Formats: sequence, C-alpha cells, structure tokens
Amino acid sequence: MDNKKVLLRISNLKQYFPLPQRGLYVKANDGITLDIYEGEVFGLVGESGCGKSTLGRTILQLYKQTDGRTMYYGRTIDSLAPKYVIRTIKTLDKQRKKLASLEAARDKMQAEYDALTTDKARFAMKDNLDQAIKAANDALLDMANIVGGFMIVDDLEPVKAIFTEEYNKSLELHNLELKRQKAQLKYDSAAYRVDNKGQEKYRPAMERAKAELDAIDASIEKVQKEIDEVRRRIDEMRTKYADNEEFQKLEELRDDGIDLARLDYNEMRQVRSDMQLIFQDPYSSLNPRMTVGQIVGEGMLAHEYFDKNDDRMQEEILRVMDECGLAPYFLHRYPHQFSGGQRQRIGIARALAVRPRFVVCDEAVSALDVSIQSQIINLLQDLRDKQNLTYMFITHDLSVVKYISDRIGVMYLGAMVELSDSQEMFDHPLHPYTEALLSAIPTTDEEAKELVILEGDIPSPVNPPKGCKFNTRCRYCTEICTKVTPEWIEVRPNHFVACHHILEKNL
Repeated sequence: MDNKKVLLRISNLKQYFPLPQRGLYVKANDGITLDIYEGEVFGLVGESGCGKSTLGRTILQLYKQTDGRTMYYGRTIDSLAPKYVIRTIKTLDKQRKKLASLEAARDKMQAEYDALTTDKARFAMKDNLDQAIKAANDALLDMANIVGGFMIVDDLEPVKAIFTEEYNKSLELHNLELKRQKAQLKYDSAAYRVDNKGQEKYRPAMERAKAELDAIDASIEKVQKEIDEVRRRIDEMRTKYADNEEFQKLEELRDDGIDLARLDYNEMRQVRSDMQLIFQDPYSSLNPRMTVGQIVGEGMLAHEYFDKNDDRMQEEILRVMDECGLAPYFLHRYPHQFSGGQRQRIGIARALAVRPRFVVCDEAVSALDVSIQSQIINLLQDLRDKQNLTYMFITHDLSVVKYISDRIGVMYLGAMVELSDSQEMFDHPLHPYTEALLSAIPTTDEEAKELVILEGDIPSPVNPPKGCKFNTRCRYCTEICTKVTPEWIEVRPNHFVACHHILEKNL
C-alpha cells in the first residue's frame, strides 16, 4: 500500500464511555492505530460487542473521542483554518514548558524502569512508562505538527507573529471560499432558470450574482498572493536552520492534515459532507414522515448545495436515486412502502447525495436476505469505482468481507489484533482469534481446517483482562499473556499482529 495516498491516519484512538459508578468506564475502543487509504475498502470484523461500530462512529466524530489522533487528509488545514491551530501558535511558550516537564518525567521513569532487575517489577511499571512516553510524544506532536522545527528556537515571539499572520490570511481565504460558495449557488440557480426555463425575470439576479462572484474571485486571488508572500518569509526563516539537525527532524513532523478530534462542532459540520454513514437497520434509520425525495435531499439542503426551491435539486436527487437503483416514481413515496433492500438503497442514496469521500458501512447488509446482500454489495462496489469512494466496511461475516475488502482488520474487545491484505488474512492468519473466526466459516471443503472453538464469553470492556485481552479464551495462553500487552508489529509485508504467540505454522 506504499504507493497509495493515506486518507485517514488513526493513532492510539480511545473511546471510553463513563458509567454511573465513579471512575468506571466502558473501554469500547482502547488504543487503535491504523491507516485507511484513499479508494480502498477497509473491512473490519470481530464478534458482536467488540467495538467495531463505535470505531466507525468515533472516526466520524459522532462520538467525541476520548484520546488519540484522527488525521484527515481529504482537505488541508488551509482549507478549513481550524481554531486549534491558532490556539497552538499562541500558547507555544506554555506548551514548550509543559513538554520539558513531561520529557523529564518520562526520562526519570525510563531510568527507574531500566534499573529494575525482575520481570515482575517491570510488568508492574510498564503501563505507567508507556503512558509517560505517550504524554510526552503527544505534547511534542501538538506543536511540531503546526510549526515544525520552529518550536525549538530561542525567541518564539517572531515565530508566533508570522505563523499568526499566516493563519489569519488562511482564515480570511476560508471565509471568502464560503462566501463564494453561496454566491455560486445564487448564480447557478438563476442561470438555470434563465437558460433552461426561459424565465427572463431572473436575469438581473444572475448578473448580480456573476458580479459578486467576480469580486470574490479577485479578493481570493489577492489573499492567496499574500499567503504565498508570508510563506516565502517563513521559508527564509527556515534557511537559518538548514544545518540544525534537531530542527530538521522536527520539520519532518509537520502535518497538513486535519485532526478531527480537535475540531469544534461547527468546524466538524463543514467536514461532515466528506464523511458519511450507512446504517445497519434500513427500517429505523429512515424518517417515516419523510418521502424518499426529502430523505435524499436533506443533506443537500443542510450543506447548502441548493436552495429549498431550487429547480435543479430534484434533478440531482433523481440522478443520485438512479445511481443507487431507485426508480424515479419512488420520489414521493414513504419508507414503509418499500422492502428492506430498497430501504437500504435509500439509505445509501442519502449518504452519497452530499458527494462524500469516506463512507462507514455499519453492518450495511447484515439485516438483509442473502439474495439481497449480494445486490447491495455489488451496488457499493460499482459506486466506489464510479466515485472513487473509500469505505470502512463493518461486518461480522468473514465471507462477505473477503469478497468486498482490500484489507481486513480484526478487532477483539476494543483492540485491533490483526491487520493485513484480504487474501493474506485468509491464507496466513497469525493471531489465534483470527484463526478461530476463520475456522467457523461454513464450507463444503472436505479438507477444511480444524474447527477452533472459542470457549467462554467475551470479558467485560469495563474491566478487561491485563496483558493480552484475548488471554482468557486463548488456547496458547502463557504467563506473559496475562501480564504484558503484546506490541503491534509487522510480521509479514503489510501484515500486522499483536500477539505473544504468533501462529508460526502460518508464516
């Protein structure tokens, strides 16, 4: 996957839900790290209750994540100018002091850990050390992602001044782009009525909108030149540190992606059209009081693609419906008049109506008959090819995920235990949990692999087992599994696993 562009980079994502009892949490997602590539179908499998749906919704920020980073590269920081950027710039002094304190605490704890002589003592201290390392690393990235190597210069005031100037210009450009979007909407609506409907009374409105567009375009061009000038000055400042190894190392950490976890409500709402969700239940996910046309068009109105009375909107709704296999005469019907498969098509049309780049398919076919499942899966494949969509396909059915997915991730009790290309996962399962899931797939092969039975129930996510979370049900479990959390390592090319007892027979 090295030649593919990363669309989402998820690092140490945690999603905890507090319980009424003080200090207790449901650890639905507990430290998940993965990349999702543009144009791929990423399959996510695991038993019910393992945190698959929670992960999908947390990536979309429908649940505000507890910890970790979710970097989105479908837009740049410049295109959105999020507030967390200017907060970081203005507080560089305080953040640098905080980083120094965290690094001192980390180094002290590392020295104490290295001095320990028994495995038991090391096991007891390992989690605290990992947390200290993570805290220092997060503080470093918060600054380096925005200002790169400039975080280490002696005098931060010139740095803060020029990066603030750059941010203010980017914010001005962002506001102009929003203004242009509204002006373009006015122009397109009036022009459609004049050119296609012959309604000459809208010509003055069209000409006013055109003049407004020209003025905004001139302003955008002017601001863009000002941004380029500021960045030229920043590059001149960088040349002073060309021989500074630490500066150059931090420069490599600069990141033009958007950290979704740090966006506020209104900022996330602007990105929402890029990231959509197809729900599991085609019955309860549709408003019974809205027609198909209203359901599909709701997102278009919310994101101001059209005015409410824009004649073009119905044409666009019909186009989306046609792509999703819905007949035009369905437009004014209500959800209760359709079958399960047709309702799921309506849900897909609703998600795709705002032209997203990333879609979470949350058990999108599990509530459908097997004969209908194949139709919906084929539809999703066709739409992906036509629109260059990226899917996260959540399911518990491994036979389905093998058919549609480019890569597969296996989750257990809120943690990712294995990740690889689809065929690689079926040919060389390396985690005992994956082995058990694959052995349970129905087959007519007389030489099928031995059925691996998972004994016992999934432990509570409120109080998961220490060490490897799978240790209570794993037939290969030893003492280390109950005390040490296994590291996430690449065992084969693009094949990652977290296990102390990797299945060597499948290597």
